[in-house]
Amino acid sequence: MSDVEFSVHDGLGRITLNRPGVLNALNHDMVRAIAARLEHWRVDTGVRAVVIDGAGDRGLCAGGDIRSIYDDARAGGTASPAFWADEYRLNAAIAGYPKPYVALMDGIVMGGGVGVSAHGSHRIVTDRSRVAMPEVGIGFVPDVGGTYLLSRAPGELGTHVVLTAARLTAADAIHCGLADHYVAASRLPDLIDALADHTPDAAAAMVAGPPPPSPLAAEAEWIDHCYAADTVEEILDRLRDGGDAAVAAAKQIDGGSPTALKVTLRALRSAAALPDLAAVLDQEYRISCRALASPDLVEGVRARIVDKDRAPRWSPATLAEVDDAIVDSYFADLGDDERRGADR
Repeated sequence: MSDVEFSVHDGLGRITLNRPGVLNALNHDMVRAIAARLEHWRVDTGVRAVVIDGAGDRGLCAGGDIRSIYDDARAGGTASPAFWADEYRLNAAIAGYPKPYVALMDGIVMGGGVGVSAHGSHRIVTDRSRVAMPEVGIGFVPDVGGTYLLSRAPGELGTHVVLTAARLTAADAIHCGLADHYVAASRLPDLIDALADHTPDAAAAMVAGPPPPSPLAAEAEWIDHCYAADTVEEILDRLRDGGDAAVAAAKQIDGGSPTALKVTLRALRSAAALPDLAAVLDQEYRISCRALASPDLVEGVRARIVDKDRAPRWSPATLAEVDDAIVDSYFADLGDDERRGADR
């Protein structure tokens, strides 16, 4: 069995991420294989739509293979930039794919899992969906076009999501623009059956139902007020003066890397002003390469995934110590490597 399985049946090109033991985490070979198959199916008249899902019953994809990135960072960081370059090209290819691309975002969908699903034309969430961009908790910054998508969420909801690493329900994901249709997990087989004989729009209309209310939408008033501040420090001050939910959000933010938090806020605000996904992916590539060389990525993965002590020692340790020069450095031109991931 390979890490990603491909099949064609009833005109559907099926992609199944097949690493259930690590919640279908993406590695470089998987990214390259998916990109090559999508390119082939682009001109294959026997394929009229693509469906992507994940093996096992836990979720579509927990993200990129963070342990591999951790090992690479400790060894000098030569493999990860190539992985990101190809991964971000894949994200852009999905966004511009000429055939319907149906993503079954069932269960856990985080980080790179968002990248291979939320740029698709038909994004399906279920009662089991939990969608997140949790990068600040490991000293990294949301990528795979996540800052593009969430910078365009209503009000300041995207800012809340990236700074707190919040897990979104299906209804939240739809409200924030990361998904389109709500289908009960038990009815996903019915959806696949319907896709065999109908267009994705018609199949979704047959099976999808109204999502429950979005908990995040109900919190929009205080979220929009608190996160409209210009700096992470000001956001935290407003949250700490808010109600219980706001105070809880502040505690979540306090656990993140101070550098990652400030870079993430700048990245999200900058993404909102950039013209398209390609420009945002270029920005994310610069940031990811710089994060690879920072101490916080290695330390964050160590604390949460390797040693699991949940006690990262960030450097710098406080928001006050992260000055504008540090943040600016993450957005600076990469020189000879600048176009490595940008020629899409």
